[in-house]
Amino acid sequence: MRGANESNIKRARDLRSASTDAEGTLWYRLRARRLNGYKFVRQEPIGPYTVDFICREHRLVIEVDGGQHADSQNDALRDKWLVDHKYRVLRFWNNEISGNLAGVLETILTALAEAPPHPDR
Repeated sequence: MRGANESNIKRARDLRSASTDAEGTLWYRLRARRLNGYKFVRQEPIGPYTVDFICREHRLVIEVDGGQHADSQNDALRDKWLVDHKYRVLRFWNNEISGNLAGVLETILTALAEAPPHPDR
């Protein structure tokens, strides 16, 4: 069993309570296995980072970003770290979720279908 880092857990809890409208909209569609039975969790600590959403079984991370993330060097470093640790990352802008939720969900489903479950599952 992995060891819990209390500061990471507190940060994840704080982020859950301060989610954006776009994160809330997407979470409503992902939670409780509503998206074709895939299990997602939100604000999950992974290594030194906390990701917005993750389907652990398929190692798919979903990030929801606002304008402050445009050309973010920190996001590029985070994505590289996640990819180096065998995660796949999808990023969506807030306006994509509010304006094209069906397209966002279709993209997520396509990514989930393209990858078999993680061998440890």
